[in-house]
Amino acid sequence: VIPPPVIHIESYSEDSISFSLKMSTNIKVSGYVVNIYWTFDTHRQEKRTLVIEGEKSLQKVANLTAHTPYEISAWAKTELGDSPLSFVHVVTSGTRPASPSLKAKAINQTAVECSWTGPRNVVYGIFYATSFLELYRSPHNSTTSAHNITVLVQRDEQYLFLV
Repeated sequence: VIPPPVIHIESYSEDSISFSLKMSTNIKVSGYVVNIYWTFDTHRQEKRTLVIEGEKSLQKVANLTAHTPYEISAWAKTELGDSPLSFVHVVTSGTRPASPSLKAKAINQTAVECSWTGPRNVVYGIFYATSFLELYRSPHNSTTSAHNITVLVQRDEQYLFLV
């Protein structure tokens, strides 16, 4: 039986998590697949996937959000097949940034100007869809470090926007 990998949180800060991966077995490991999950504003679950080569690994994931719960899952790729999943949870330190205040204004039938308030020198994600279900499952999205963006939409539709 292939055991799950051991995920050990080495350290964390406001915007990063460092962790190590290892297997407690003599089975040859060729690498790991790691998923980092977090929930954006209770509407959208985000995921970042890392494919790591080698047996032992120390990883640092950066560009994270302060005071946000993250779930890290991993499995090992071995000579006998894939291992079961292993999970660990961690909350980054610091104070979570305030939610931006969004305004959306139709420019014409196919363009909407979105603008918001918030800190400078960060990346914003703009998500939009025609229903809450689509906003949660598969929204249109764009990113920018500015405080406004014009998005193109289908005519004769109502949209929900989230930044």
